Order: sequence, then structure tokens, then C-alpha cells
Amino acid sequence: MLRILLTRFKQGNKTLRFPKGKLPVLPQRYRGRPQGIVDGKTVDLGAITFVPDQGLQYSNDFQMAVTDRKNLQLSKDEIILARALGKKLKKIFGRSLKLRQVSAGGCAACEADINVLGTPVFDLSRFGIQFVASPRHADGIVVTGPITRNMKEALLKTYAAMPNPKIVIAVGSCAISGGIFAEGPEVSNGLDTIIPVDLYIPGCPPHPLTILDGMLRVLGKIK
Repeated sequence: MLRILLTRFKQGNKTLRFPKGKLPVLPQRYRGRPQGIVDGKTVDLGAITFVPDQGLQYSNDFQMAVTDRKNLQLSKDEIILARALGKKLKKIFGRSLKLRQVSAGGCAACEADINVLGTPVFDLSRFGIQFVASPRHADGIVVTGPITRNMKEALLKTYAAMPNPKIVIAVGSCAISGGIFAEGPEVSNGLDTIIPVDLYIPGCPPHPLTILDGMLRVLGKIK
């Protein structure tokens, strides 16, 4: 027991100091928000897969979550990041937000990065945000995947089971636009074609910091 305690003492506090202090600097190989967008070109953050063969330059800026779908359409380097909920909803959800996650045909990449938020490094619960098993205990829903035909009914039932008011978060390119499966006969072309969306978090998959940053912005914890 003493050895375990000594080891933990040497390890120190592993929780990331976010959002206080300097922004974390991610590795250079990380592909964040595109930069150097040429005049006359529009980049849809909600559809791209952040791979180098798309002719884009990527920064290591993880801040990309927005509340309006149109703000993911970039024609220049600037982006209008997510804004806080209205005063009424902020009062309800600002200190305690329970979320139900639905994987609507996802590949498990976005789901894995959402799970990472529960580790000591990110410690999502310190912000009052937790994932719950039942939609009847949830204040909002987090959706990943392209929303396949087989998952659409389950998603709608989950959404209907949540009490009002509720918020909806689309995580990843597939949930936002259909991703690489867009226009396919078995998927939906974005979650907002089915239910209203309050927060769009782009990426393929989005970095855990991108997800956390978006959630905290919509709750008014980051301005």
C-alpha cells in the first residue's frame, strides 16, 4: 500500500488545466482547423475528414465547435465558435448536464474520443457533465455516426424519451453531414435533417479537447 501511495505521489496531478491557463499545444502531426484558405474557396469543416490529400493546410488549433451549421463553412481562416445557451437554459444546465450518447452507425472512433473525456486527464465530471445510461435521466443527447437507416428509429425514440428542455450535440463529420457516406441510400445527410442540433463538433474523429471545448462554450464556461 505504501508503494502504491508513493507512486501516486510521484505521478502528481494528471488532470489537464483546461480551460484555465495557456491553451494546450497539440503535437505537430495533429490536424486541426484548416488555415491558409485561398480566396474563392470554401471548406466545410462538417464534411471534411482532415486527411492531407484534400489539398488543405492544417493548424494544431483544436477549437472548432459551433452552434450554427453555416459557421462550419469557412472561406477564410476565422471561425465563429460556439456561443453559450440562452439564460434560461444556461441556468438549468450550467452546473449539471447529463448526456446520453447514441452511436448511430459510427465506426467507434468518435465514440472512443468521447470515452477519453472520462479519464483523469480530462475529467469531464469536474465540469458537472456526465453520461447516463437512460435517456429519461438525460438533459441532452450526443450523436455520433452517419445515422444509418437501421439506427434512425432508435435515435428518434431516444430523443423522444428525454424530457424537455433538452440539447442535441452532433459529434464528428458523419453525424454533421454524413461524412464519407453522404448521399448514400442507407444514411442521413446530417443529424439536423432529423432533429434540431444545438452544437456541432467537427472532426474525423474530433480530438477530445475539441469536444470538451465545445461543451464548455455552449454552457458558457468558455467565452
